[in-house]
Amino acid sequence: MARLPVTADSGYGDCALFRLGLTERGLPYVVQVDPNATAHPGDAVPVTPTYSGRGRPPRPAYPDPPVTFKRLALAAGRDATRPVTWRHGSRRTRGNPTAAMRSRFLRLRIRPANRDIPRADDGTLPEAWLIAEWPPDATEPVKYWLSNTDTRTSLKTLVRLAKLRWRVEHDYRELKSGLGIDHFEGRTFTGWHRHVTPTVLAQAFCVHLRLDPKADAPA
Repeated sequence: MARLPVTADSGYGDCALFRLGLTERGLPYVVQVDPNATAHPGDAVPVTPTYSGRGRPPRPAYPDPPVTFKRLALAAGRDATRPVTWRHGSRRTRGNPTAAMRSRFLRLRIRPANRDIPRADDGTLPEAWLIAEWPPDATEPVKYWLSNTDTRTSLKTLVRLAKLRWRVEHDYRELKSGLGIDHFEGRTFTGWHRHVTPTVLAQAFCVHLRLDPKADAPA
């Protein structure tokens, strides 16, 4: 069975242990992160200092300290960005008749630096994609994501997955305001599960109807 990608906001994405847990389970992810987190460039190589003959032999280490995601993106520059349209919305205008949702993005191979991330025997940290959204009218990137997807993953696919959280928010709003998942007033887990189960099934049924090309349009 195909492992579907996991998407999350920075509340989860900033947690290195959460990302490591997904990787250990073989789950690809695209998660939003804080631009002040640090990393080494993807081509950085650890160096082993010369052993003086005293004490414990030195271990391989990166010669330069890690820098922030923001600094790495700014070093790449605006010229490294590409325009990407990730989906089409419903607000059509004269200047945007197809309601295309688009911006400019860049991606970089980096090695996130965190004390919780284990290093290989040669001292290297695992690589990841850093994705940054840099709108044409902005002086710097406005959002950042990390991904452990394959190196062959296209920028458009990375952006589409990064922006997929709108779907999660939409489904939650439908569950809460449309189907009444927040109407539960009981005091037991048994009651809560009895309330949640049919609510989630109803939401799944609504999704099935939306995806069925033969289904009649709702009134």
